[in-house]
Amino acid sequence: MGLKKGLVQVYTGDGKGKTTAALGLALRAIGRGLKVVMIQFLKGGNRTGELVAARRLWPELEIKPMGKEGFIGPDGPSTQDQELAGAALVEAKMLLANRACDVLILDEINVAVSLGLLSEDAVLDIIKDKPENVELILTGRGACSSILERADLVTTMVCTRHYFDKGQPARIGIEH
Repeated sequence: MGLKKGLVQVYTGDGKGKTTAALGLALRAIGRGLKVVMIQFLKGGNRTGELVAARRLWPELEIKPMGKEGFIGPDGPSTQDQELAGAALVEAKMLLANRACDVLILDEINVAVSLGLLSEDAVLDIIKDKPENVELILTGRGACSSILERADLVTTMVCTRHYFDKGQPARIGIEH
């Protein structure tokens, strides 16, 4: 089937739901016969709920966690974080060059740029080189203005209230 015209979407902001919104779009795309790949720039391991669900939807949905397990600490990103982000970018370029999917989600790529793991120009090149018939989704807080300007759709998630602020820990099936 495929798309006639793919656009660029950005989900950013401090509110919850950026990855979730991208996965909702993925579910809709799969329902219409499209192939979706999500590359997770800052997430590693294989325990998240979205990975478990993606295995059930494979090969229509493939999620590739390409970061390390855990969070980047207060000392900032490590050399390993930099190398993993570079490998994820290479994977994204390969998928686009091979036209291996109809929808490509680059999860947390905006954060990778803001942390200095990837250059802004590298992400702008991905946008510029995107095949005409591929939908490209960029998620993560702190999207830079040059990326926002190149996007066809920008959604900014705003946090009005969050239960984490009252001590509610992350819950399996809801936050991870």
